[in-house]
Amino acid sequence: MFKKVNSGYHIPFIKMCMKVVKKIGIVGATGYTGVELLRLLVKHPDIEITYVTSRSNAGTRVDAMFPNLRGYIDLKFSDPTTDALAECDLVFFATPNGIAMKHTAQLIKSGTKVVDLAADFRIKDVKVWSKWYGMEHACPELLTEAVYGLPEINREFLKSASLVANPGCYPTSVILGLLPLIENNLVELDNIIADTKSGVSGAGKQANVATLFSEMGESFKAYGVAGHRHQPEISQILSLVSNQAVDFTFVPHLLPIIRGIHATIYSRTDADAASIQQLYEKKYENEPFVDVLAQGSHPETRNVKTSNMCQIAVHKSTETSRIVVLSVIDNLVKGAAGQAIQNMNIMFGFEETSALDRPALLP
Repeated sequence: MFKKVNSGYHIPFIKMCMKVVKKIGIVGATGYTGVELLRLLVKHPDIEITYVTSRSNAGTRVDAMFPNLRGYIDLKFSDPTTDALAECDLVFFATPNGIAMKHTAQLIKSGTKVVDLAADFRIKDVKVWSKWYGMEHACPELLTEAVYGLPEINREFLKSASLVANPGCYPTSVILGLLPLIENNLVELDNIIADTKSGVSGAGKQANVATLFSEMGESFKAYGVAGHRHQPEISQILSLVSNQAVDFTFVPHLLPIIRGIHATIYSRTDADAASIQQLYEKKYENEPFVDVLAQGSHPETRNVKTSNMCQIAVHKSTETSRIVVLSVIDNLVKGAAGQAIQNMNIMFGFEETSALDRPALLP
C-alpha cells in the first residue's frame, strides 16, 4: 500500500495519504449545550476533539461525567487557557453570556476560528447589546466582523468567517418561520406576533427554583412579556432582510417538557394559501435542515427531538387575511449545538450535514 524507502515508509507519501482533521476545542462543555456538542461531534469524520474545558471539573474524565460518551471520547476536562485554545483550529464557546468576548480577539489573532453559542456577538449595536445583557462589551470592534450563523440566510458569508455568532433558539424558530414572507414583503411588518414555547432545558443547567420539576411540572407560563433579550436579535435580522424596521410582539413561554421549541407566528397578508405554500417550498427546497410540511399540517416538537431539523407549516384561511405559521425545532440542536456544527461544517468546507444527518428520536 505504501511506497517503501529502505526499511521504512516514505514519510512525505504517508502524510499525503493521511486524512487531515481539524482540532476542535469546547469551552464550557458541562452544560446542556456543551454535552450536546460532544454527543454530535464524537461521530464527525473530519474533526478531532482535542480540548474540553470546565474550571470546576478540571481533571475529571469526560465520560465519567457523561457515561453516554463512554467509548467515544478519551479526554479529561481542563482549565481553559487562551494559549491551549489557540492550538485548536476552531473553538466552540458553550458558556454564559460575557465569556467568549474576553478571549475571542486573541484567538482570532492566532488563527483560531470561533463559534460563540452565547449572545456576545449576535447584536451589532453595542448600546443595544449592553442594555439587554447588562454589561460592557469587551471587544465591540468585533461585532461588525461576526457573521450571524443562520446558514439559511448567511451561508456564503459563513464560508469565509473567522467569528460566528450562533443564533438564539427562539430567534432560529421565528426567523425561519417568517423569512419567506419577509423577503417577499407579504406581511404587515408592524403586525406580527410571535407566540413561542420552549422546553425547560432552554433555561440551562444551573440550579434555579423556577425550573425544579415540582415547580414547572404540570404547569405552563409566559415570561419576559415586558421584554426579552431575543426580541432585539429577531428584530435586527428581520429588519436587515426587509430593509425596513420590523415592530412585532414576542412572548416566550415555558413548557413542562425537556426539549423543543414551538413558535406560532401570526400576521396578515393578502396572498392566498396556495401561493404562500409554494413560496415556502421554493425557499427551502434545497435546505438540508428545513422541512416544509403539507399545507395545513401541525408540526410537533417530538418530530424534531434530537435532530437538527426545523419543521414548518403554514395556515391561511380563505375567509380572513390572517396567516399562521408554525415552526418547531429542538432548542439544543438546531437551536444551539447542531446549528453551531452546521456552521463549522460550512466554515471548513465540510459536507454541511456531517454529524447531523440523523432522524428525530421517537417516542
